[in-house]
Amino acid sequence: TVSSGKDSDEWGPPEPKPKAKTAKRTVEPKAPKEPKAPKVPKEPKPRAPRKPAAERKTQAPKRPKDSVEDKAGEDKGETQTYCPEKAEKSGPSSRMKEERVSFIVSEAHQADRWADEGSSQAELRVKKEKVKEEDFTFDEPCLKKQKTSGACLGQPTALPSSEAQSLRNELNMNWNMIQLLSTLTCVEQWVCLNVVVLLREENTVPFMVRYRKEMINHMDADAVRDVQMVYEELCSVAKKTQSVIQTLKKDGVLTTELEQNLRSCQSANELDHVYSPYKKGSKLTKARRAKALGLEGAATALMETPHSLDLRAFVKPGTEGLSSVEEVATGVEHILADMIAKDPDTLTYVKTLCEKSIVTIQSSVSKSALKDKEQGKSVSDQKKKGEPKNPQDIDKFQLYFDFTSNIQRIQPHQTLAINRGESLKILTVKVNIPDSVKSDFTRWCINSRWRPKTFAREELNAIIRNAVEDSYKRLILPFLTRGYRTKLTSAAEKESIAMFVRNLRQRLLVGPVRGCVIMGVDPGFTHGCKLAVLSPTSQILHTDVVYLNNPGQQREADKLRHLMIKYSCTRVVIGNGTACRETESFFSDLISRRYFHPLDVSYCITSEAGASIYSVSPEAVKEMPDLDPNLRSAVSIGRRVQDPLAELVKIDPKHIGIGTYQHDVSAGALKAALGGVVQECVSFVGVDINICSEILMRHVAGLNAGRARSIAEWRKKKGPFINREQLKLVKGMGPKSYQQCAGFIRINPQTLQSIKSSLQPEAAAAPEKSTAKKGKGKTGVSVPNSFNPLDQTCIHPESYHVAQRFLSLVGGHVDQIGSAALRNCVESKVRTSCVEDLARTLDTTPETLQLIIDGLTQPPGFDIRHNFGQVDFKRGIVSMSDLKVGTVLTGRVENTALFGAFVDIGVGRSGLIHKSKITLDKLPVSQRRRSLALGPGERVEVRVLNVDSQRGRIGLDLIRVLQ
Repeated sequence: TVSSGKDSDEWGPPEPKPKAKTAKRTVEPKAPKEPKAPKVPKEPKPRAPRKPAAERKTQAPKRPKDSVEDKAGEDKGETQTYCPEKAEKSGPSSRMKEERVSFIVSEAHQADRWADEGSSQAELRVKKEKVKEEDFTFDEPCLKKQKTSGACLGQPTALPSSEAQSLRNELNMNWNMIQLLSTLTCVEQWVCLNVVVLLREENTVPFMVRYRKEMINHMDADAVRDVQMVYEELCSVAKKTQSVIQTLKKDGVLTTELEQNLRSCQSANELDHVYSPYKKGSKLTKARRAKALGLEGAATALMETPHSLDLRAFVKPGTEGLSSVEEVATGVEHILADMIAKDPDTLTYVKTLCEKSIVTIQSSVSKSALKDKEQGKSVSDQKKKGEPKNPQDIDKFQLYFDFTSNIQRIQPHQTLAINRGESLKILTVKVNIPDSVKSDFTRWCINSRWRPKTFAREELNAIIRNAVEDSYKRLILPFLTRGYRTKLTSAAEKESIAMFVRNLRQRLLVGPVRGCVIMGVDPGFTHGCKLAVLSPTSQILHTDVVYLNNPGQQREADKLRHLMIKYSCTRVVIGNGTACRETESFFSDLISRRYFHPLDVSYCITSEAGASIYSVSPEAVKEMPDLDPNLRSAVSIGRRVQDPLAELVKIDPKHIGIGTYQHDVSAGALKAALGGVVQECVSFVGVDINICSEILMRHVAGLNAGRARSIAEWRKKKGPFINREQLKLVKGMGPKSYQQCAGFIRINPQTLQSIKSSLQPEAAAAPEKSTAKKGKGKTGVSVPNSFNPLDQTCIHPESYHVAQRFLSLVGGHVDQIGSAALRNCVESKVRTSCVEDLARTLDTTPETLQLIIDGLTQPPGFDIRHNFGQVDFKRGIVSMSDLKVGTVLTGRVENTALFGAFVDIGVGRSGLIHKSKITLDKLPVSQRRRSLALGPGERVEVRVLNVDSQRGRIGLDLIRVLQ
């Protein structure tokens, strides 16, 4: 049987950072000396992973008094403490991404606390330990920061044994799903059970995070998705286990002991480890050929009764493979080598030896790439021969021409870069396992595991020695190498996806620029600069093409001035593609000469990544059927600044131009992660159901392409939605779908009035008729035809009755939503009676009441993106030649990678802040607990360290993050 998760889950080296050991300590809040802490890492018991999860409720620390609620966006109250226990057996595959939380501590203890803790995730209120300064790494995620049951903000309930037993019976495994999920994710069992139940009831993550906070203990969306991911992996393991058992049963090799071992596996790697000795190999393997010749009996006799074995008895002259004693001995060696390579005890031992040794990964330039570089082949020549590389590609991997790193310390971006270079046949990669592993392994096999049971002659001992060496070199060493590469790639992919997800979230939540006319410019040389003038509501007012880089620039400048003044356009958005710098210079010159007077015109540069792809997509054709694809790109560029979220959701996230090595990771995992983030952002921001696009509606929690299309058709036929209840009349909108999406859909009274006034009286009166949704065998569903002011808030319809009682309690009315008078009444009531007491009075939970308070007091049209920065507009231009070492500049983070952050400082080239320059003392308190210290859109103050004009590289040092 498998004795521990560490041995069975992943056989590779242990965690490289010593900080993981710190997180394994059991926290004793009332005993600061922690006398039992050193004993925890030494527990070798098979059931160790379950024990900490079971003891969590009694040993978890209390909620620290100095932690406060994180008020990012509308998800208030996401206070979290560090998990005192980390699953010791999970390996890198279970390393969790950090959560977006912040801690506020007293000023007196801040400096010492950050200096002592670094980014190692030591628990709150435990004895401080000195951590090396380099432990704060930009590229490595901190350990999961979850609440413990002693610090829960929700109401833990007794674990329903029936639900847990039902899960166990359904999976038919030897482990308890909830206990294992709690151990692997470091989340309390009651929270894990609630999350699983909510997922099985088809609840979406945004709905759980906002409207079921008390059930998930105030976890944020990232944390819930982590639990969901591990839960789905465990279900996949259970399903695969059933398939393996059925296969072995058909082959007639399944025993009771083997079945129990298989049902005890807790990961896919562990299952493969147990199943590998019983897999059917290729028909052409040396061992199978030798077995086909009838030499399996000789191999068995060699190990069991070597004193009576005579290889000459197996010789058959004229038969290939059996014509001599030497050929018979070779066949026996091949069978023994195969047996050794598939023996579980042998594999476990060699993995243990590797863990104790220094294993390195090495990359070097391939001979073919070096030859191509020397010959200087052109790209056209390579295309004719089908070669994937060219001299420019080869130079990109120059850092890895002679690269060696400890397998435990290699960075994720280095792993992905090596993999890409290898796939392009530019690099050759090998894993170096020390010779001491081979010598120790050979000695152990010959003297212990594969020692004959009785006396063996010297020639037979030589066969065993040769078999051991052949097995290690031909079978085990490649197996270990593949395992290391797979493990490193998996960890690097997870970190890359996590980085991409965080970047995408910050890019989507950039504040919109509203209330002004904007001109989108798609720059170009040959085909000119495409222009699109957009109204404050993103309607297309005018499109045109100007040629700013050809003779006759004055005529083009006059055309621009005419358009700007005609439409009172004061904002210009230029795409950062071809001819961007020339176009920027042209506009900057006109602005400096006050050419657009009396208008005060400014411009900004924005990423046009994905604009060309979108311009020829079916969605763009449907939205702008009469426009040329080039002009559609200009419209998309302008709308990216007016409303980034509404425009960027139309583009595949992989084409937005953020992230690191996103094209080298699992497409399925990346798509699922990005889809979840887009749904989270769209849902939390909310959509005005009467004006939002069909594409945007698809990403609302509870909706899909079909339901979004049905809503758009209903809106087109029957006019605007007057209230949320009318959503129940839409085709395909069942009770569950309505429950999931209703809270994220808004009915804006201003928009409603504007649409009604533009309609003809008879068309406007049509929605007022009594409507009912008729179903087969069911009575129609009647809905009210009047506007409900609560429909413009984040309050869910299931809580409207509580909101009405609360308004009566404070002496307010729904028509006062968002007014200063109602806000004063609510604040006064909360000051006199705390939220918990009011919740008990209203027979609801504090979380629901807090959400109601937020919804009633937020101003009309409240947008959480107002808390995030907008794009920076400017009037002048700075070139790269103007930069001097030591110059202090302000810029905005454009993208982040695992090795640093790229900052747009307005010179046409992004500068790089290397991860070593992002230190704790330069970060705000709220960002010191995040492994990703910077994200797209954040404004920073930087100092120029070096300028390489020839290679177009700028090195920057972070001074501070601008709030």
